[in-house]
Parts: sequence; C-alpha cells; structure tokens
Amino acid sequence: MNMLLKIYLKEMKDSFRDRRTLLLTVLLPIIMMTGLVLFYENMVSDGEGETYLLAVDNSFSTAEESIFASYENITFVKSDNPEGVLQEGEAQAALLMDDNFLNSVEQGVTTSVTVVGDSFSQNSSNLMNLVTSALAVYKNSVIAERLEAQGTAQELVQPFTLDQKELSEENPTINLIAMLIPLILALAIGIGAGPAASDLFAGEKEKKTMEALLMTPVNRMSLLMAKWLTIVSIGSLTGIITLLVVALEINFLTENLKSAVSLKENVFLVIGFAILVSVIYSMFVATILMITSIVAKTVKESQSYSSPIMLAAMFPLLIITGIGINELEFHHFAIPIMNIFTILKELSFGIINYQHLAIMIGSNLLFIIVAFIIARIMFLKDKWVMN
Repeated sequence: MNMLLKIYLKEMKDSFRDRRTLLLTVLLPIIMMTGLVLFYENMVSDGEGETYLLAVDNSFSTAEESIFASYENITFVKSDNPEGVLQEGEAQAALLMDDNFLNSVEQGVTTSVTVVGDSFSQNSSNLMNLVTSALAVYKNSVIAERLEAQGTAQELVQPFTLDQKELSEENPTINLIAMLIPLILALAIGIGAGPAASDLFAGEKEKKTMEALLMTPVNRMSLLMAKWLTIVSIGSLTGIITLLVVALEINFLTENLKSAVSLKENVFLVIGFAILVSVIYSMFVATILMITSIVAKTVKESQSYSSPIMLAAMFPLLIITGIGINELEFHHFAIPIMNIFTILKELSFGIINYQHLAIMIGSNLLFIIVAFIIARIMFLKDKWVMN
C-alpha cells in the first residue's frame, strides 16, 4: 500500500508538471464551459430588451404601424425594396403588404400579408414571431368587429377555448440544462483524462521508460493501480472544476438558465451526488482509456483509439434527450454511460432517487471491475507493455 501511494503521488506530480495537462484540466474546461453556457443562455432568450429592424415598403402608413404599437422594440426601415434591405442584412425581417391593405380589410376584400425572414437566425425568428403575433391580434379584432356588426355572438364562431398545460410545473428551459450539464461534463472529463492516460502507458512505451520501470522491484499490480488512480484523479478533478464553473456561471452570468433551476432545499445533496456521478464516470473513462493506451505503442496511436470511443459515448445522451423524466425505465439506469446521463438528468430536475443511484453505481462498478481485470491481464504480459 505504501509503494502504491508513492507511485501514485509521483505520477500525479509528473502529470501536473506538464503544462499541457494543466491547460486541458483547468483552463480549457473553463473556457469551453463558459462558451457553452453563454451560447445556451442566448439560445433560450426570448429576445426581451432587443431592438429589431423590420423592412417595410415606403407606402407603409402610420395606421399600419399602429398594428404593431404594443411592440416597442420593432423599428421600421422603409424602402422601395424591403426584401433587398433584408438580403443586405440591414433588417432582420421584411413585411410585404398589398397596396391599400387597411382599406381592403375595412371593405371586406381579401388581401394578403407576407412576412419574410430567416428561421435559422434567432433574431430573425424572434422578429417574425412578434410580427405574426401582432397580425394575429389585429385579425381577431377585425373578426370580432364584423361579428358584432352583424349581431352574431363570438361564441358561435369560437365554441370552446383550448389550453395546453405542461405535466411538470418546472420551467421548460430545465430540459435544456438537463442536456447541457451531462454533455459538458462528459466532454470535460474525456478531454482532461485523455492526455494523462496516453502519457502514462503509451507515452512510457514511446519514451522507452516502461522497460526500466518494470525492472524495478515494483509489483505490476501496484504500478497499474497507481496509474489508473492518477487518470481517475485528473478526470475527477476536471469534472468537479467543470461542475463548479457551470454552477457559478449559471448563477452569476445568466438569467433564463438561472430561473429554470429550482433545486430549493436539495441543492447541496444534488451537488454532492453530481460530484459522485462525475467520479464514477471518471473511473469508467479511465478504465477504457487505460486499455486503449496499453494496446497502443505511441501517444498518437492511443489518441486515435480513444477519440472514437469518447465520441461514441455521446450517443446515449442523444437517446435520453427525447425521453421525458417520467418515462425513464430500469434499463436507462442499468446501461453504463447511458445511466450517467440519466442520473444527471434527474439531478438537474432536483430529483434524488436512491434506488436509481444504486443501480447506476452498481452497473458501472461491475463494468469497471471487468474492464480492469482485462487491463491487468494485458499489463502482466510483456507483449502489451514493451514497445
């Protein structure tokens, strides 16, 4: 045990002497997490406080402007060619109305309105929604006036109202956070643990230092365990830093994402279990990366093996993204990797289910033990550890 501790401390010290490890473990996750958090905050923003430019024809009258009076953040850009103004990027959308639009409406003559924009642009999409809403309100008011003039009750045309209610009272943005945090955590742990795993096995073989290391009176099992613990520690450290950075940034740099999170009295339990999940995932990743590094003869070859595996680990996240929190079943918590994302999704909603946590921990530990035994068998054979 004393020898194991000494080797572990030596490997940790050597790893953190490497500037690249420090960069990938601390700085890069912070930069990457900040970018993703701000991107998602902007994506869920409803455009409140933004000013939009709507291109209209020169004939656009003050009476027609009054239709949009309730939307003070819409500024009109008049031109002979509204679509041309839009294409040149001088407006986010264009409104095309038939000549004498209001007169046609008053006389009961069919007329048309076209809203032109780019639905792939958030600003353009927000503006088109505002314009469409304003026109819908105006359309309903015209219908109501015509019905009243004819003495027809509105209830005859609108016999019932339709309301849509969410099953959960949580802010819908929480679903985005439930996808964001597992994605960020998985990427960060993979990025942090990958270089360390490659250097500790394939790197030793490439530098011809593995042979000298094995000639010392050190038990191979102790050596393997120490290197594995080093990878786990670096991955866990990256995961914990990532969780802290994301939590602080959501709390201090965002409004929409912050308002969606309502952990209430479970906040410390949720954070504690999230850290536990990140450690379990780090152990899982460390075992896989250790095997790929043992198989590889060079650092570059090890990275070639590990990169597709880390990318493949993202697919379970895509699977559970479209599954409601009340639709999760036993297999979602029993399948390794998938269950990591599933538990993080529950934690994002403030749900702590100890049975699900036990299933997740048990299945991952079982996989880790089996994979570690395979790595141990390989490490005991010279053909895998000698270059």
